[in-house]
Amino acid sequence: MVSPRLNRHVARLLVTPGCPREHPYGSDLRSILGGDRFIRAEREITGWPGYRATPLRRLDGFARLAGLGAVYYKDEGTRFGLGSFKALGGAYAVYRLLAREVAARTGRPEPSAADLAADRGGIQKDITVTCATDGNHGRSVAWGAQMFGCRCVIHVHETVSEGRCTAIARYGAEVRRTPGNYDDAVRKAAADAAANGWHVVSDTSYEGYMDVPRDVMQGYAVMAEETLRQLPAGTLPTHVFVQGGVGGLAAAMCGHFWEHLAAARPRFVVVEPDRADCLFRSAEAGRPTAVQGDLDTIMAGLACGEVSLLAWKILEAGTDAFMTIPDEAAADCMRLLADGVDGDPPVVAGESAVAGLAGALGAAQAPEQRAALRLGPDSVVLVFGTEGDTDPDLYRAIVGRSAREVRID
Repeated sequence: MVSPRLNRHVARLLVTPGCPREHPYGSDLRSILGGDRFIRAEREITGWPGYRATPLRRLDGFARLAGLGAVYYKDEGTRFGLGSFKALGGAYAVYRLLAREVAARTGRPEPSAADLAADRGGIQKDITVTCATDGNHGRSVAWGAQMFGCRCVIHVHETVSEGRCTAIARYGAEVRRTPGNYDDAVRKAAADAAANGWHVVSDTSYEGYMDVPRDVMQGYAVMAEETLRQLPAGTLPTHVFVQGGVGGLAAAMCGHFWEHLAAARPRFVVVEPDRADCLFRSAEAGRPTAVQGDLDTIMAGLACGEVSLLAWKILEAGTDAFMTIPDEAAADCMRLLADGVDGDPPVVAGESAVAGLAGALGAAQAPEQRAALRLGPDSVVLVFGTEGDTDPDLYRAIVGRSAREVRID
């Protein structure tokens, strides 16, 4: 069965040379992500109030649609009540930053997350964290600041919806709108932080700024570990299709599977909007390459023009292919999930949640791409549904009904 909606969309695919399956996840990469740092992140996050592993859904209808053995969808729409996987990264990075600051100012050991949350009137009340966001990362940073007792200022660019701004402000953050695109907001957040003595909690790393984005990625990796535990016994993915953005999520997933599965790790495909394809262009150029312009895509969480340098170090070595999709493919995939395909239950997925799934379906139905990625009836494809309806008005506009009307479980 071929979907006439998805099959008509033209997607670009760049298969990278090399990427040998037996290459170890060495100390150079482990210094970025994994090892003891991940153990600490997992211990802290799984101890937070409200923690529970998000569902891993098997989409047999989608598998039949694409001629694949199985499709697994990690549904992040319920993560900590924030509706997005970002809850794992931004809030954890806020905790780590505050723990380091409190220890430095008191001369005592770093407090645990529980210690900070229990003493919200402590030293941290005089600390301000800030970041730029398309919506979800800022919501996580604001939530972390509220949970651990510090001030928070979030910068959004000019096309971020009022609904997303309201969702951030709900956690007590001050929201400031900046002219331009996401990368302009990143620069404004950095400038304001330097002028006011604030601390930037960004998911994008650059020269001289590495520790916080590393903590963000460690938080994301909890999602990969949950997935490994949730897969049926004896089942491992043969392919992972994951969203791009600045690369932090993709690098966290790639690095965790590479470190823990070694030569059995899946083929790894990074999927981006065709209007915000900094990772694809970086792969073409062989070096981090920025995309200029307004980055106008409905996949707001992926509207990023500059690559995170830490993420790129992992992705350039561990990614099998880079792919771009048009907005129409994401919108169609949202509607397919909401309708339920061939017996699958309906799933609520935001516009940035579906890039990996849309990419997988598109590649599976394009003969040359299917062959290049070695997709077939025995393939087990894993995708990450990174958000629910984090912008309810946009979700309704695309799908034609609200999440409440779609959701049946």
